[in-house]
Amino acid sequence: MFFLFDPISLIQPDLGFSFWTALAFVCFWIIAGKFAIKPIVNSIETRNQKIEDELLSAQKAKQEFEELKSKNDDLIKEAREERQRMMAEAKVDIDSFRSSEMQRAKDDATKLIASAKVEIETQKKAALNEVKKEVGNLSIQIAEQLVKEKLTGDSAQQSLINKLVNESIAAN
Repeated sequence: MFFLFDPISLIQPDLGFSFWTALAFVCFWIIAGKFAIKPIVNSIETRNQKIEDELLSAQKAKQEFEELKSKNDDLIKEAREERQRMMAEAKVDIDSFRSSEMQRAKDDATKLIASAKVEIETQKKAALNEVKKEVGNLSIQIAEQLVKEKLTGDSAQQSLINKLVNESIAAN
């Protein structure tokens, strides 16, 4: 006999064989559960927990990124508004400065024109006084000459007056 056990017994189950097979099966699963399945399940649970933590961390990072982006957009918007406000203020300041300088220039020009008019009027009066003085001097000279010469006629007086006037004009 070649076999140590009877091959027919495999086809016809025996109660003893079934018991030992069931006992071996249960022992196998107890040992496998304790040393193989439990660590595998624990590592799978640990891995799942790590994945969940990383997902939460990624969601948190995404949320923080969105908040930072929103804050950045708000800061950019505020900066633009501040720039526009500053530009408007600068324009108002420039317009105010320009109008005040224009008014000051107009006032200066008005003062200068008034001063020039006063100066012209003064020069005009001085020139008129000078002319009056010259006419007076000329008249006195003519009168002196007329008195010195006792002229006999109107035509001689007229020619003397013309001669003296021409001499006075040529002298000045």
